[in-house]
Amino acid sequence: MTNSKKYGFTTTTLHSDRQKTIEHGSLHKPIHTSVTFGYNDARELATVFQGKQSGYRYGRQGNPTVSALEDKINKMEEGLGTICFATGMAAIGAVTQALLREGDHVVSSAFLFGNTNSLWQTVGIQGIDVSMVDATDVKHVEAAITPATRIVFVETIANPRTQVADLARIGKLCAERGIVYIVDNTMTSPYLFKPKTVNASIVINSLTKSIGGHGNALGGSLTDTGLFDWSRFPNILETYKRNPAPQWALAQIRAKALRDFGGSLGPEAAHHLAVGSETMALRMDRECKNALAVTQMLEADPRVAAVYYPGLPSHPQHAISTELFRAYGSLFSFELKDGIDCFDYLNRLKLGVSASNLGDTRTLVIPVSHTIFYEMGAERRASMGIAESLIRVSIGIEDTDDLVEDFRQALDVA
Repeated sequence: MTNSKKYGFTTTTLHSDRQKTIEHGSLHKPIHTSVTFGYNDARELATVFQGKQSGYRYGRQGNPTVSALEDKINKMEEGLGTICFATGMAAIGAVTQALLREGDHVVSSAFLFGNTNSLWQTVGIQGIDVSMVDATDVKHVEAAITPATRIVFVETIANPRTQVADLARIGKLCAERGIVYIVDNTMTSPYLFKPKTVNASIVINSLTKSIGGHGNALGGSLTDTGLFDWSRFPNILETYKRNPAPQWALAQIRAKALRDFGGSLGPEAAHHLAVGSETMALRMDRECKNALAVTQMLEADPRVAAVYYPGLPSHPQHAISTELFRAYGSLFSFELKDGIDCFDYLNRLKLGVSASNLGDTRTLVIPVSHTIFYEMGAERRASMGIAESLIRVSIGIEDTDDLVEDFRQALDVA
C-alpha cells in the first residue's frame, strides 16, 4: 500500500497502521502502556515540550497507540488532523472548553443525544448563550444566528427520533458567515457519510459506537477537516498562533481540553477501537440491511403507531438522506399503539437486548422516555417529539430473517 494511490474505505482502514513503521513487523500498532517517555538528550525533551519537535511527553497528552488510531480516524474523515478522547462526550466537551468564551453564542440542533443536550444546558448557565432550533431546515438556523455566534452544532441523524439536519445548506450558510460548523457523525459514521462534503469545520465521532462496534471500549474523536480559516476565529490564544494558522484549533484543543482536563483515551481502549474499525464497513452494510427490513415490517403492522427511520419513504428527510448518505444507518425508533405496553413488548423480544449502547454487533433496545431521556422531563421530551411509548433500536448484525421474526412475534403476543 502506498500513500500516492487512493484505495477504498476498508482497504485504507485495514492497512493504515502500516503506512508508518511498526515495531517488529507487527500488523497492528502494539499497545504502548507506558505513561511517560524518556529522552537521552535533555535538550530534545525540552524541544518536544516547546512544540519545536514532534514526540511524546506524558500519556495524558499523547501515546503511540492512540496516535495510530488518530491517524486511522483522520483518513476516514479525510481531515487535517484528529484528536482522540476517552469518550465521545469528552470530544464534544473539548469544543466548549477550548473554543468558547463567556458571551459567545452557539446555535444547536434541538434534536440531540440526551447527554449532549445536558451539556448545552450546563454551558448555558456558565455564560455561553445557546439557541436550540429545528435544524431540519436551514432557515431556523439562520434566524438564530447573532453577531456573537461562534459555532453551529448538529447531529447527522438525531438520536432517537432520526431527524436529519439540513446538512448541506447549513454548511453553506456557515461558510458564508465565517462560523465554525460542527457535525456529530456518530449516527452515520465515516463509512456512510463524510461531513467534510457539506463544509463541516469539525467532525465528532463517538468511537464507542459503529467505529469500534463491539461494545468493548469507550472512545471519542474530534477531526479538523481543514476547511475553516482559523485566522478568522477570535478565541485563539496567542500561544497557539506560533503554529501555522490551519493548526491553531487543534493545538489549542489538545492543550486546553485534552491536556488540561485530562479526558485521555487509554492505549488498551485505542487498540480495541482500532481493531474493531477494520470491519466497520462490513458490519454497517449488514446493519443497514437489517434496519430497513425490520422497519418495513413494523411500518406495515397496524399495531405500530409510527416508525422513524430515514430509509423509509415516509420519513420527512428520506430524500436528503438518500442524496447524502451511502445508506441510512443502524438506528431507528418506533411507537406502539395505545394499549400495548412498551415494557411488555421489550420483554417479549428474544434477540433484542435491553441496553443503552448504540452501534453494537448485537441488537439493543431501550424505552427512551423512561431511561436515557427521563431526566429532561416530559415537557422537553414532548418538544422533541418523543412519545412515552417510543422504543429506540440499535440494530445488530444478526441474520435478517431472525430479527424480522423476533420483532414480529413480540407484536403477535400483544
